[in-house]
Amino acid sequence: MKPSKTDYRGGEALTFATPALEFTVTTDVGPRVTSLRSLAGKARNLFLELPADEPRYHGFYLRGGHRLWHSPEDIVRSYQPDDAPLAVKFLPQGVALTQPVEEKTGLQKGMKLEVPADRTVKVTHTLTNRGLWPVEVAPWALTMFRKGGYGVLPLEPKGDHAKGDLLPTYALVPWTFTDLSLPVWQTGRNFIGIDVAKAKTAQKLGITNYPGWSAYWLEGTTFVKYSPVVQGAKYPDLGSAFETFTNGAMIELETLGQLASLAPGKTTSHVEYWTLLDGLPKPSTDASFDGALAPAVKAWLKTLK
Repeated sequence: MKPSKTDYRGGEALTFATPALEFTVTTDVGPRVTSLRSLAGKARNLFLELPADEPRYHGFYLRGGHRLWHSPEDIVRSYQPDDAPLAVKFLPQGVALTQPVEEKTGLQKGMKLEVPADRTVKVTHTLTNRGLWPVEVAPWALTMFRKGGYGVLPLEPKGDHAKGDLLPTYALVPWTFTDLSLPVWQTGRNFIGIDVAKAKTAQKLGITNYPGWSAYWLEGTTFVKYSPVVQGAKYPDLGSAFETFTNGAMIELETLGQLASLAPGKTTSHVEYWTLLDGLPKPSTDASFDGALAPAVKAWLKTLK
Protein backbone atom coordinates (compact mmCIF):
# COMPACT_ATOMS: atom_id res chain seq x y z
CA MET A 1 0.00 0.00 0.00
CA LYS A 2 1.59 3.25 -1.14
CA PRO A 3 0.65 6.42 0.79
CA SER A 4 0.67 9.99 -0.41
CA LYS A 5 2.55 12.72 1.42
CA THR A 6 0.62 15.60 2.91
CA ASP A 7 1.07 18.45 5.38
CA TYR A 8 0.01 18.63 9.00
CA ARG A 9 0.61 21.95 10.78
CA GLY A 10 3.69 22.58 8.64
CA GLY A 11 5.10 19.09 9.14
CA GLU A 12 4.96 15.94 7.07
CA ALA A 13 2.19 13.38 7.26
CA LEU A 14 1.08 10.36 5.25
CA THR A 15 -2.37 9.58 3.85
CA PHE A 16 -3.47 6.00 3.15
CA ALA A 17 -6.60 5.19 1.17
CA THR A 18 -8.71 2.18 0.20
CA PRO A 19 -11.87 2.21 -1.93
CA ALA A 20 -13.86 2.59 1.32
CA LEU A 21 -11.89 4.84 3.68
CA GLU A 22 -8.95 7.17 4.10
CA PHE A 23 -6.75 8.07 7.08
CA THR A 24 -3.80 10.38 7.72
CA VAL A 25 -0.98 9.87 10.23
CA THR A 26 1.78 12.28 11.24
CA THR A 27 5.49 11.52 10.83
CA ASP A 28 7.11 14.76 12.08
CA VAL A 29 5.33 14.67 15.46
CA GLY A 30 3.22 12.23 17.43
CA PRO A 31 2.45 9.67 16.20
CA ARG A 32 -1.10 10.85 15.75
CA VAL A 33 -3.80 9.63 13.36
CA THR A 34 -5.21 13.04 12.54
CA SER A 35 -8.09 12.04 10.28
CA LEU A 36 -10.29 9.12 9.33
CA ARG A 37 -13.05 9.47 6.81
CA SER A 38 -15.43 7.27 4.87
CA LEU A 39 -15.23 7.77 1.13
CA ALA A 40 -19.01 7.53 0.89
CA GLY A 41 -21.22 10.60 1.19
CA LYS A 42 -19.67 13.84 2.39
CA ALA A 43 -16.42 12.15 3.44
CA ARG A 44 -15.91 14.45 6.44
CA ASN A 45 -13.21 13.70 8.98
CA LEU A 46 -14.77 11.96 12.00
CA PHE A 47 -11.82 12.75 14.26
CA LEU A 48 -11.50 15.93 16.27
CA GLU A 49 -9.18 18.48 14.67
CA LEU A 50 -7.57 21.07 16.92
CA PRO A 51 -6.07 24.29 15.50
CA ALA A 52 -2.32 24.79 15.11
CA ASP A 53 -2.41 27.54 17.75
CA GLU A 54 -4.02 25.33 20.41
CA PRO A 55 -2.52 25.91 23.87
CA ARG A 56 -0.43 23.18 25.44
CA TYR A 57 -2.24 21.09 28.04
CA HIS A 58 0.21 20.42 30.87
CA GLY A 59 2.96 20.87 28.27
CA PHE A 60 1.32 18.51 25.76
CA TYR A 61 -0.36 19.25 22.40
CA LEU A 62 -3.52 17.13 22.19
CA ARG A 63 -3.72 17.79 18.43
CA GLY A 64 -6.88 15.68 18.16
CA GLY A 65 -7.37 12.34 16.46
CA HIS A 66 -5.92 9.08 17.78
CA ARG A 67 -2.93 8.83 20.11
CA LEU A 68 -1.08 6.40 22.39
CA TRP A 69 -0.53 7.13 26.08
CA HIS A 70 0.54 4.98 28.99
CA SER A 71 -1.73 4.34 31.96
CA PRO A 72 -2.32 4.95 34.86
CA GLU A 73 -2.75 8.65 34.13
CA ASP A 74 -0.27 11.00 35.80
CA ILE A 75 -0.01 14.75 35.40
CA VAL A 76 3.70 14.47 34.51
CA ARG A 77 4.14 11.02 32.98
CA SER A 78 1.07 11.01 30.73
CA TYR A 79 1.67 14.47 29.27
CA GLN A 80 5.23 14.11 27.98
CA PRO A 81 5.56 16.14 24.73
CA ASP A 82 5.64 14.24 21.43
CA ASP A 83 6.96 17.01 19.19
CA ALA A 84 9.95 15.24 17.55
CA PRO A 85 10.18 13.48 14.17
CA LEU A 86 9.46 9.74 14.11
CA ALA A 87 11.32 6.76 12.74
CA VAL A 88 9.28 5.57 9.75
CA LYS A 89 9.23 2.04 8.34
CA PHE A 90 6.95 1.27 5.43
CA LEU A 91 5.13 -2.07 5.46
CA PRO A 92 3.35 -4.00 2.70
CA GLN A 93 -0.03 -2.99 4.16
CA GLY A 94 0.83 0.23 6.01
CA VAL A 95 3.50 1.86 8.13
CA ALA A 96 5.29 1.51 11.48
CA LEU A 97 6.11 4.69 13.42
CA THR A 98 8.45 4.92 16.41
CA GLN A 99 8.81 7.90 18.72
CA PRO A 100 12.08 8.96 20.39
CA VAL A 101 12.47 7.77 23.98
CA GLU A 102 10.67 9.99 26.47
CA GLU A 103 13.36 11.66 28.58
CA LYS A 104 11.45 11.69 31.86
CA THR A 105 9.95 8.19 31.65
CA GLY A 106 12.42 6.10 29.65
CA LEU A 107 9.48 4.76 27.64
CA GLN A 108 9.34 4.63 23.87
CA LYS A 109 6.01 4.62 22.01
CA GLY A 110 5.34 2.94 18.71
CA MET A 111 2.29 2.72 16.46
CA LYS A 112 1.84 0.41 13.49
CA LEU A 113 -1.07 0.96 11.10
CA GLU A 114 -2.00 -1.74 8.62
CA VAL A 115 -4.94 -2.18 6.25
CA PRO A 116 -5.73 -5.90 5.89
CA ALA A 117 -9.06 -5.18 4.12
CA ASP A 118 -10.79 -2.22 2.48
CA ARG A 119 -12.91 -1.50 5.56
CA THR A 120 -10.49 -2.59 8.31
CA VAL A 121 -7.55 -0.78 9.90
CA LYS A 122 -5.36 -2.68 12.36
CA VAL A 123 -3.56 -0.45 14.86
CA THR A 124 -0.78 -2.00 16.97
CA HIS A 125 0.41 0.14 19.89
CA THR A 126 3.71 -0.63 21.63
CA LEU A 127 5.49 0.62 24.73
CA THR A 128 9.16 -0.28 25.22
CA ASN A 129 11.02 0.35 28.45
CA ARG A 130 14.37 1.93 27.57
CA GLY A 131 15.04 2.85 31.20
CA LEU A 132 17.05 1.17 33.94
CA TRP A 133 14.26 -0.17 36.16
CA PRO A 134 10.85 -1.83 35.74
CA VAL A 135 7.80 0.37 35.18
CA GLU A 136 4.22 -0.64 35.95
CA VAL A 137 2.35 0.47 32.88
CA ALA A 138 -0.45 -0.34 30.44
CA PRO A 139 -0.85 0.82 26.82
CA TRP A 140 -3.72 3.30 26.50
CA ALA A 141 -5.25 3.99 23.07
CA LEU A 142 -7.41 7.12 22.86
CA THR A 143 -9.49 8.27 19.90
CA MET A 144 -11.00 11.79 19.89
CA PHE A 145 -14.09 12.52 17.77
CA ARG A 146 -15.94 15.63 16.67
CA LYS A 147 -18.94 16.67 18.73
CA GLY A 148 -22.54 16.20 17.73
CA GLY A 149 -22.70 12.41 17.56
CA TYR A 150 -23.71 9.48 19.71
CA GLY A 151 -21.36 7.04 21.45
CA VAL A 152 -22.21 3.45 22.26
CA LEU A 153 -20.78 1.08 24.86
CA PRO A 154 -22.28 -2.41 24.42
CA LEU A 155 -22.89 -4.55 27.49
CA GLU A 156 -22.35 -8.23 28.13
CA PRO A 157 -25.22 -10.56 27.10
CA LYS A 158 -28.04 -10.89 29.60
CA GLY A 159 -28.24 -14.00 31.78
CA ASP A 160 -31.15 -15.75 33.45
CA HIS A 161 -31.36 -15.89 37.25
CA ALA A 162 -33.82 -18.76 37.12
CA LYS A 163 -31.29 -20.83 35.16
CA GLY A 164 -28.52 -20.28 37.70
CA ASP A 165 -26.79 -17.13 36.42
CA LEU A 166 -25.88 -15.88 39.90
CA LEU A 167 -22.55 -14.06 39.50
CA PRO A 168 -21.76 -10.55 38.15
CA THR A 169 -20.12 -10.15 34.75
CA TYR A 170 -18.83 -6.55 34.83
CA ALA A 171 -18.52 -3.41 36.93
CA LEU A 172 -18.90 0.23 35.95
CA VAL A 173 -16.14 2.61 37.06
CA PRO A 174 -17.17 6.28 37.46
CA TRP A 175 -14.71 9.12 38.04
CA THR A 176 -15.08 11.66 40.85
CA PHE A 177 -16.72 14.14 38.44
CA THR A 178 -19.05 11.60 36.80
CA ASP A 179 -22.78 12.19 37.31
CA LEU A 180 -24.82 9.27 36.00
CA SER A 181 -28.05 11.20 36.57
CA LEU A 182 -27.23 13.57 33.69
CA PRO A 183 -28.97 13.08 30.33
CA VAL A 184 -25.64 12.54 28.58
CA TRP A 185 -25.82 8.97 29.90
CA GLN A 186 -28.58 6.85 28.35
CA THR A 187 -29.26 3.19 29.00
CA GLY A 188 -30.69 0.61 26.66
CA ARG A 189 -31.22 -3.05 27.33
CA ASN A 190 -27.87 -4.05 25.83
CA PHE A 191 -25.88 -0.80 25.73
CA ILE A 192 -24.97 2.46 27.42
CA GLY A 193 -25.37 5.47 25.15
CA ILE A 194 -23.41 8.72 25.32
CA ASP A 195 -25.27 11.72 23.89
CA VAL A 196 -22.37 14.13 23.42
CA ALA A 197 -24.50 17.23 22.83
CA LYS A 198 -26.03 16.83 26.31
CA ALA A 199 -22.68 16.87 28.12
CA LYS A 200 -22.32 20.29 29.71
CA THR A 201 -19.46 19.27 32.02
CA ALA A 202 -16.65 16.71 31.83
CA GLN A 203 -17.88 13.14 32.23
CA LYS A 204 -15.96 9.85 32.26
CA LEU A 205 -16.90 6.21 32.72
CA GLY A 206 -14.97 2.94 32.64
CA ILE A 207 -16.07 -0.68 32.44
CA THR A 208 -14.25 -3.82 33.51
CA ASN A 209 -15.71 -6.27 31.00
CA TYR A 210 -17.64 -5.76 27.77
CA PRO A 211 -17.90 -7.34 24.30
CA GLY A 212 -14.66 -5.63 23.22
CA TRP A 213 -16.12 -3.12 20.77
CA SER A 214 -17.46 0.41 21.01
CA ALA A 215 -18.88 2.78 18.44
CA TYR A 216 -19.45 6.44 17.59
CA TRP A 217 -22.22 7.49 15.19
CA LEU A 218 -21.86 10.88 13.48
CA GLU A 219 -23.73 12.21 10.46
CA GLY A 220 -24.69 8.77 9.19
CA THR A 221 -21.26 7.14 9.51
CA THR A 222 -20.45 4.80 12.40
CA PHE A 223 -16.89 4.27 13.62
CA VAL A 224 -16.27 0.98 15.42
CA LYS A 225 -13.16 -0.03 17.33
CA TYR A 226 -12.51 -3.51 18.68
CA SER A 227 -9.97 -4.77 21.19
CA PRO A 228 -10.85 -8.02 22.96
CA VAL A 229 -10.80 -8.13 26.76
CA VAL A 230 -8.32 -10.65 28.18
CA GLN A 231 -10.18 -12.56 30.87
CA GLY A 232 -8.28 -12.71 34.15
CA ALA A 233 -5.87 -9.94 33.15
CA LYS A 234 -5.07 -6.97 35.36
CA TYR A 235 -6.24 -3.61 33.99
CA PRO A 236 -5.65 -0.08 35.36
CA ASP A 237 -8.25 2.27 36.86
CA LEU A 238 -9.99 -0.30 39.08
CA GLY A 239 -9.86 -2.88 36.31
CA SER A 240 -11.12 -0.79 33.37
CA ALA A 241 -10.61 -2.38 29.96
CA PHE A 242 -12.51 0.48 28.27
CA GLU A 243 -13.14 4.12 29.16
CA THR A 244 -15.03 6.98 27.56
CA PHE A 245 -14.70 10.71 28.19
CA THR A 246 -16.77 13.63 26.93
CA ASN A 247 -17.12 17.29 27.75
CA GLY A 248 -19.62 18.17 25.03
CA ALA A 249 -16.94 19.58 22.72
CA MET A 250 -15.69 16.10 21.80
CA ILE A 251 -15.77 12.48 22.90
CA GLU A 252 -13.01 9.92 23.41
CA LEU A 253 -13.31 6.15 23.04
CA GLU A 254 -10.40 4.61 24.94
CA THR A 255 -9.19 1.02 25.16
CA LEU A 256 -6.52 -0.18 27.59
CA GLY A 257 -4.02 -3.00 27.53
CA GLN A 258 -2.95 -5.18 30.42
CA LEU A 259 -1.27 -3.53 33.40
CA ALA A 260 2.07 -5.16 34.12
CA SER A 261 5.59 -4.51 35.35
CA LEU A 262 7.57 -3.79 32.18
CA ALA A 263 11.22 -4.74 32.65
CA PRO A 264 14.05 -2.78 31.01
CA GLY A 265 14.35 -3.66 27.34
CA LYS A 266 10.91 -5.30 27.19
CA THR A 267 7.94 -4.30 25.04
CA THR A 268 4.21 -4.54 25.66
CA SER A 269 1.66 -4.26 22.86
CA HIS A 270 -2.03 -3.51 22.46
CA VAL A 271 -4.04 -4.01 19.25
CA GLU A 272 -7.20 -2.29 18.04
CA TYR A 273 -9.19 -2.92 14.87
CA TRP A 274 -11.20 -0.11 13.28
CA THR A 275 -13.94 0.02 10.69
CA LEU A 276 -16.45 2.51 9.27
CA LEU A 277 -20.06 1.51 8.61
CA ASP A 278 -22.16 3.78 6.40
CA GLY A 279 -25.91 4.31 6.40
CA LEU A 280 -26.83 2.88 9.81
CA PRO A 281 -29.43 4.70 11.93
CA LYS A 282 -28.40 6.52 15.08
CA PRO A 283 -27.99 3.69 17.65
CA SER A 284 -29.84 5.46 20.45
CA THR A 285 -32.74 3.02 20.84
CA ASP A 286 -32.99 -0.70 21.52
CA ALA A 287 -34.43 -1.16 18.03
CA SER A 288 -31.58 0.63 16.22
CA PHE A 289 -28.88 -0.92 18.40
CA ASP A 290 -30.15 -4.51 18.40
CA GLY A 291 -31.60 -4.43 14.89
CA ALA A 292 -28.92 -2.54 12.96
CA LEU A 293 -25.64 -1.72 14.70
CA ALA A 294 -25.04 -4.93 16.65
CA PRO A 295 -25.65 -7.24 13.64
CA ALA A 296 -23.43 -5.07 11.41
CA VAL A 297 -20.61 -5.18 13.94
CA LYS A 298 -21.03 -8.93 14.41
CA ALA A 299 -20.69 -9.44 10.65
CA TRP A 300 -17.54 -7.29 10.55
CA LEU A 301 -15.97 -9.09 13.51
CA LYS A 302 -16.33 -12.38 11.66
CA THR A 303 -14.03 -11.02 8.95
CA LEU A 304 -11.24 -10.56 11.49
CA LYS A 305 -10.99 -14.27 12.27
